[in-house]
Amino acid sequence: MHMKILRIAVPTPLRQYFDYLPLENAAEQACAVGVRVRVPFQRRELIGIVMGHTLTADVAPERLKTVLEVLDTEPVLSGDVLQLCLWAADYYHDAIGEIVANALPVLLRQGKPCQPGRTKKRIEEIPAFDPALQLNLNPEQQVAVAQVQAALDVFQVFLLDGVTGSGKTEVYLQVIQAVLQAGKQVLVLVPEIGLTPQTIQRFRARFATSVLALHSGLTERERLNAWIAAKSGQAQIIIGTRSAVFTPLPHLGLIIVDEEHDLSFKQQDGFRYHARDMAIMRAHLNKIPIVLGSATPALETMFNAQQGKFRYVCLPHRAGNALLPTFHVVDIRNQTLEQGLSPTLLQMMQEHLARDEQVMLFLNRRGYAPVLLCHACGWMVDCKRCDMRMTYHKSTARLHCHHCEMQKKIPVVCEACGEKTLQAVGVGTERLEDVLKKYFPKHSIARIDRDNTQRKGSMEKLLTNIQAGLHHILIGTQMLAKGHHFPNVTLVAIVDADGGFFSSDFRAFERMGQLLLQVAGRAGRVNKPGKVVMQTHHPDHPLLFQLFNDRYQQFASTLLQERAAACLPPYAHIALVRAEAFEDKHVLAFLTEAKTLMQAAGFSLQILGPVPAPMPRRAGRYRAQLLLQAKQRAHLQQFLKQVLPDIEKIPSKHRVRWSLDVDPVEMF
Repeated sequence: MHMKILRIAVPTPLRQYFDYLPLENAAEQACAVGVRVRVPFQRRELIGIVMGHTLTADVAPERLKTVLEVLDTEPVLSGDVLQLCLWAADYYHDAIGEIVANALPVLLRQGKPCQPGRTKKRIEEIPAFDPALQLNLNPEQQVAVAQVQAALDVFQVFLLDGVTGSGKTEVYLQVIQAVLQAGKQVLVLVPEIGLTPQTIQRFRARFATSVLALHSGLTERERLNAWIAAKSGQAQIIIGTRSAVFTPLPHLGLIIVDEEHDLSFKQQDGFRYHARDMAIMRAHLNKIPIVLGSATPALETMFNAQQGKFRYVCLPHRAGNALLPTFHVVDIRNQTLEQGLSPTLLQMMQEHLARDEQVMLFLNRRGYAPVLLCHACGWMVDCKRCDMRMTYHKSTARLHCHHCEMQKKIPVVCEACGEKTLQAVGVGTERLEDVLKKYFPKHSIARIDRDNTQRKGSMEKLLTNIQAGLHHILIGTQMLAKGHHFPNVTLVAIVDADGGFFSSDFRAFERMGQLLLQVAGRAGRVNKPGKVVMQTHHPDHPLLFQLFNDRYQQFASTLLQERAAACLPPYAHIALVRAEAFEDKHVLAFLTEAKTLMQAAGFSLQILGPVPAPMPRRAGRYRAQLLLQAKQRAHLQQFLKQVLPDIEKIPSKHRVRWSLDVDPVEMF
């Protein structure tokens, strides 16, 4: 009888399996696909996953090493998760060992036992629930629930396109009820940790079952305990951010991706996967439905619905008696602004606050001011490691680069001319808070941005206080714009709506429209009418007019027409080859050689570049890229499979860090 050889995925950047001999006298189950093993690799010991068996190795038998230890008595990864990893390795052209490692909790990657341990607090709790919380559905919601429930045993992608406040969550909850009654599990993906607590709270109040969270805000032990509860079937509902898509769920019956358009679902470094697309593939593997919900769907998702690949379900009206907010564009050209606030906006704020209503101001710039400038000579404080200005933070008396996290003390004099004429230029959320304290001293202000929500539980506390009415004025970045329900907010102000007009990324207008409508959706969500004020220097821009008058569907349709004319996604398929190094000549040399190899491959697709990134230097490294563009997805995939092995043999690759990003959502 021939000895079985184990095919093992080892967490290295190499796109291949490695062959090992099993332990002598090892039981048959010790070689099962999906178990963890400790193996010698070069001069290290690594934790790998058994992916298969063979009788013939790719190397000479005498060179095969033996597994050092089998860590599990049964597979830690289920069959569908392993299939998902294999698909991802093929589609994103990434190393299977790193993908499989990414699918495991950190403690399992480190070789710790796959068993629950003690934590400071219990996360596996069965809440007291109130079935009376189920709301009456309007006819549009009833249709949506009925359509999804009719497809619970087949693969089907549903796009639930519902305006903000239309009751998408109630649709989710009533579909989930049917799935739970059938004894199945549900996976709910949300884009941000900040959305998880309120989602968990609402789900726990609704269902008499275990509802668990999986996100980076948990300790590693808490994450492993929740993961094990899901794997055992004990947890019936898992709510998590993008990495939760790999959670083993033996009775998976439904996947929901809330705010499916959100950029946070795309991993931007390491294994660059998109959790929404991975979730669709997992639903396909399990032959179950998946619901993609959004008030502002991604253009690719809208396109797939138009092509009939996804089933389109629309909720065009707000639930209950709530009405969509009215929009008011404030032309701030030639107006005297008080730190970005127009007299019109200040007057409207006063009126709403006088009625004991809450006001929310959106500004997507944290810190006190984005620039510290010398009034005498014009010198500005740049980050020494990035081609970017440093942001002035008054509360910490520091300058902070938000790209490489470098910090420095605020200089007393100008480093160029020596004058003491340094001034903070521009407005951030911190400065906005200061000026509002002057105008509204009797009203409590809550600022929500990354600077003051870093402590564990701080975001939850702020949201609870807002819901309780303890804060009257809310200031925030995009963290405040996503999915939050503030019943007493009747005025939403977008302080500076012009940022999306001046980007080199072809997706800039799409993102601007999504963000503006998501922010606007926080206003008037219950019985009080809502108002949205947008300050802009471009009040006559046709896309703004369309966004606020014809709403998102027509806005998206216009952008899709522009994409079709320019042959951009979703009418084409793209990938980026990125490279970075401490010297720009090494970056350009590698990409130039890679382009030469690509051109020699004989494929008829566009290869653009190499060109420097719009921020050519970040964290001390110079960055550039090649853009690959093809009309057919299969054509691009075939091309990448052929050229990547040759690119990996380029001698100059050792002087750079390079990566491939398939379907990038951020071009630069």
